[in-house]
Amino acid sequence: MKKRVVGVLGCALLMLSTGCRDECVDQFDCINDKGDPGDGQEWFCNSDDKCEQRPIVGLPLEPDAGDADAGVPDAGEPDAGAPDAGPPDGGGQGTGGKGETCTTSADCLSSLRCEGAPLTCQPMWVAVTGRDDGGTSKALVMRFDTPGITALTEGTADSRYPRWSPGGTHVSFVQGAVDSSGKKVAGELTVRDVPLVAGQSVVVADGGSGNTESFRSMEWEPGAAIAYVRQNASQRSGISTVAPGTSVSQVTTTGAFPDWSRDGSTIAYNATEEGLLTVKPGGSPSPVANADKSSEQPHYNRANEQLLYLANPAGELETFEGESLPTSLFRLYNIDVTGGGQPQLVADVTTEASTGGDVKSFIAAPAWAPDGTWAAYVRAYYFKPTSGKPVLCGSAASPCQTRSGNVIFLKRINPADGSASGDEVRIADDGTLPSFSPDGRYIAFIKGGQLQIQQVDPAAGTLVNAPVIHPKAGFTLQTGDSDDHRPRWQPR
Repeated sequence: MKKRVVGVLGCALLMLSTGCRDECVDQFDCINDKGDPGDGQEWFCNSDDKCEQRPIVGLPLEPDAGDADAGVPDAGEPDAGAPDAGPPDGGGQGTGGKGETCTTSADCLSSLRCEGAPLTCQPMWVAVTGRDDGGTSKALVMRFDTPGITALTEGTADSRYPRWSPGGTHVSFVQGAVDSSGKKVAGELTVRDVPLVAGQSVVVADGGSGNTESFRSMEWEPGAAIAYVRQNASQRSGISTVAPGTSVSQVTTTGAFPDWSRDGSTIAYNATEEGLLTVKPGGSPSPVANADKSSEQPHYNRANEQLLYLANPAGELETFEGESLPTSLFRLYNIDVTGGGQPQLVADVTTEASTGGDVKSFIAAPAWAPDGTWAAYVRAYYFKPTSGKPVLCGSAASPCQTRSGNVIFLKRINPADGSASGDEVRIADDGTLPSFSPDGRYIAFIKGGQLQIQQVDPAAGTLVNAPVIHPKAGFTLQTGDSDDHRPRWQPR
């Protein structure tokens, strides 16, 4: 599907020097005057206001080692229309295999989406943040089934936290940010089209317009706007939203960890001493009834109004060896936002007797299967001695030194009432930040600085085939910013 935003952005850039006024205003004038471009080509309005064809630049499988684009980023106004959702999936699943012709994603197998020119069924992309050998962060994308990494920024600019638009035809990320003890620069919240076009990007907010020292906890799809948390020094100072072609809007004055509801109308978030809240942009926040005040990191699925979240109602804390600040020993819960029901315990803390103390665990990094039938999470194991500070398993000397410190599990959820049932299903040792594909058949996670994609049986939760392991290719994938670094799947 052709996008008007490409033509408008290109014309806005050209108007800085000559304007678009003679033969063309945008690519659609060219299509109207000259017909469709050749295979693999697209029309654009050049600096002489004439229609020219140029190759459509797709996402390569390896980073471009060439010189950085020396052009000036587009300073014009982006298209104020809603993001192009691309060929819709139609709510169904077809039989089209990889590379086969399609009209919409409903023509393709569930792990594929319809894209490109001409339209063909292609594997979905996964977006992550990596750090190269020189210490620069990079927003990255890769096909889920094929090893190979592409940086979203051209040249040497720092970038991080990639997020997809509804429909997956745009990707946002923060470019040029600095976050160190001696210096903090918010950088620019940037949006690019997918497939990537060389030199095409638009800045939708910077630290000044965004009223923030750092863009954190960003979420986009399925919302029409990018939600992010403002930061002021060491304090999170509320949630704002911005979309291409619009101004920044302040949604809340407090809170963190925003997440959009399935229809993109409502944001769930947490606030200190308040627990979970929901808010519609332009409206007033409402607390989630019956959720404990310690609740945080809410996540909607794509099937109902249930929230998966972490909470520590008992107020249990541990300060681990080598750490100065305590860690909250979270449990995992589920609650129906609209039903006014009671929280359902999904995964509890555990204790096992051991020599000289206990091996314990708590929960981190939860994520939903899109249809709400499974919850994925990390169980973090540690040794609590009878005296002295606890240590994480798999690290310092302890009875669990040879045991995995992080293990990814699944737990079955009944979408009708939100209750958990059955035993935990062990997915991966030493992995973290699990993330389900849009069809619920694959789980992406990070292990040893690499992306791994594990196929699962969505009915039984059992593993299918060996995981696809993506080589680092010069990038170590980041996990230190918790959910900010969770892999994000391109929407289907």
